[in-house]
Amino acid sequence: DKEDPVMKKLASLVLAGAMAFSLAACGNNSTPAGGSSANAGTSTPAASTPASGGIEPIELTIYSPGNENSVPTKTIIEYARLVNEASDGAITLDVHHSNELGSDAESIESTRMGTIDLIFAGTSGFTSFYEKAKVLDLPFLFDSAEQAYEVTNSEIGEQIFSGLEEFGLVFLSEGDNGMRHISTTNRPVHTAADVQGLKIRVPESQLYLDVWQALGATPVALALPELALALSNGTAEAQDNATYHLVANATYDDIKYFSNINYMWMGCTMAANANTWNGLDPAVQEILKEQAKAAAKYSFDTIAADNETATKTLQDAGVEFDFEPDVQSFKDALGGDAYYDQYKDESWYDQELLDAILEFMPSPLDIPPIKGTVPGTGEETER
Repeated sequence: DKEDPVMKKLASLVLAGAMAFSLAACGNNSTPAGGSSANAGTSTPAASTPASGGIEPIELTIYSPGNENSVPTKTIIEYARLVNEASDGAITLDVHHSNELGSDAESIESTRMGTIDLIFAGTSGFTSFYEKAKVLDLPFLFDSAEQAYEVTNSEIGEQIFSGLEEFGLVFLSEGDNGMRHISTTNRPVHTAADVQGLKIRVPESQLYLDVWQALGATPVALALPELALALSNGTAEAQDNATYHLVANATYDDIKYFSNINYMWMGCTMAANANTWNGLDPAVQEILKEQAKAAAKYSFDTIAADNETATKTLQDAGVEFDFEPDVQSFKDALGGDAYYDQYKDESWYDQELLDAILEFMPSPLDIPPIKGTVPGTGEETER
């Protein structure tokens, strides 16, 4: 019998004394790899859960491919703390990160096989086999990251990921990986008319290409490592990225203008191996599920703070911001909701699900006030 290559790789990586540096799809700046204790971090109170008396001690492996400074890795460290606290120490999560157990695709596959118990990785990594989640790659679904959190961690999120168990996974929660905007080297962008003919770098995804072609721009599909050079030599004149991604990926040297158009949201999915999950005590399942939502909120809050810091960094570098562009002009240029009709024949397209996302209105009682500062002025605000 041949040795399973994934298992062989995992064994060698776990035994390695030093780990490689990595910038994963859901990652940030590179740092050495390594595990973390379940009690790391102290910033987020555990969600309310029933008393954990009677739970037998259990240890589960959790992994995110990003390095230790990436938001997903910070999130699973926080999740481990929350779960340990909520279970009175009965549940321990053995945290691994920094490409230690493979890339997004490799580690998601390992979680499906059961060699990893819990995974937190870019949602795009799941769509290679779970196409239903592609609905989240449609433009202008959400007005803000806060709205994305409310929708994807509601019953709608459960519907989106309801079929994961057919692929050996159970959905726990949906975290943040940033809201995409537009930044340019040569012109400010306030309305959709301003992107006509603009050479904008986009990820290698047809859905992204479709959006910018429909807006009259000239999209250029490039891998992220090629972006900085493309902006420097004129192959690209713009990029569509989250604010903090420009700083984390060091792709802002040639950027002069930034416009907060909130056109596309990116998520990170928390999931468990189905066999592992189904073998857990229901009380353990409840704690893991509840705290997964709390950890997801932590990821959104952390990225919001990182965006504020990145905005200041970019402004100090001379980048001019348009915090209130004419977003409606972009929606109108796409034809409004009718834009989505072109995907009706795709296997992943679900009109009822899309309508539910677009019409989602949480109760005001369910949304606590959000405190923050106005970018550029530092003025404190609450809404």
